[in-house]
Amino acid sequence: MSSGNDCQPQTLTKPAFGEREAAELVDRVFGLKVLWVRPLPSYDDQNFHVRVSAKGADEYVLKITNSEDSQKPDLIEALTQAMMFLSAEGFPSATPCLTKDGKIMSLESGGTRPGSKKYMVRLLTYLPGIPVAKITTNAQILYEIGRLAASMDKVLSEKFQHPSVKSLHRSQFIWNLANVPLLDQYIYSLGQNKYRTVVEQVIEQFKGKVVPKLSSFRACINHGDLNDHNILVESISASLENPQYRVSGILDFNDMSYGYYVFEVAIAIMYMMIESPDPLSVGGHVLAGFESVLPLTAEERGALFLLVSGRFAQSLVIAAHTAMLYPENKEYLTITAKTGWKHLMTMFEMGQEALEKTWFETAQAYTYRAPA
Repeated sequence: MSSGNDCQPQTLTKPAFGEREAAELVDRVFGLKVLWVRPLPSYDDQNFHVRVSAKGADEYVLKITNSEDSQKPDLIEALTQAMMFLSAEGFPSATPCLTKDGKIMSLESGGTRPGSKKYMVRLLTYLPGIPVAKITTNAQILYEIGRLAASMDKVLSEKFQHPSVKSLHRSQFIWNLANVPLLDQYIYSLGQNKYRTVVEQVIEQFKGKVVPKLSSFRACINHGDLNDHNILVESISASLENPQYRVSGILDFNDMSYGYYVFEVAIAIMYMMIESPDPLSVGGHVLAGFESVLPLTAEERGALFLLVSGRFAQSLVIAAHTAMLYPENKEYLTITAKTGWKHLMTMFEMGQEALEKTWFETAQAYTYRAPA
């Protein structure tokens, strides 16, 4: 769920291509004949699932970047190169189909009139699987997601090199977890209610207890948006009583930026709580998977509760603000809000000490047994 602007949750920059226009783009830019095209849900870019008549891969995602981010070719280059790097390292990440002139992206006009906005266009391989949001999560897949999050950040930070990588230093990026204090300027979109009161508490505690400790956290490159719609899974067992899954796709790298290892595990915990039948226990299983690759330090663990709360606050406030700009896309923009508010309120009612005890004891149990 990226923003159209590093300092604003979203401006009116979302593309508005029709299906016929999308098919024409694929033909003109990539030289592929489209058999059918279907729109996919998106936050502030525009995505289409397309099937083409071609040898080899025949299904793709046409990704049309919002006009604000389209003015940052170095950033889009870095995101795309990171996806290609991860795929080469064995992660289930999409890769780009090259344009007719051999490039990974192309800047295209959104209309024929003078002054029409321009949008960066990419054609990415279509990944199989179903979103985590569509399954009933269990300890096994939560552990795997935690392990994936740590493995991905580790290999990116240790091995990924490209001239454009410097563009991932997005200090004012609203979705970077370090920037929870920036929510102050958008909190008006919540109105006056009990939810706003809790979010204000989260922001103030974040300023006082997390921000001063950021320099002690271990830095890395974050995917930044491992939510339940951006992780695809496929079944690896026939058991209905104890289903087993593996991750088959990692989507949407638009929120990638320099951050800290603990950010990634906090973001994954928060989003895995959304659809879980037992949301308060989720953190322990995700944390166990993450720490099987990268054990957290005491200071990182101590910030986990407020980092998870901070991501809830980011998601809920930015979604409310963006829904005011795009009321026609409100249903998709407020997916997290359907259960997110309930989970955030429950976390604060339970309190940091009790919830961390649950998470840490669950994670500790994995040191005595293999993951389920």
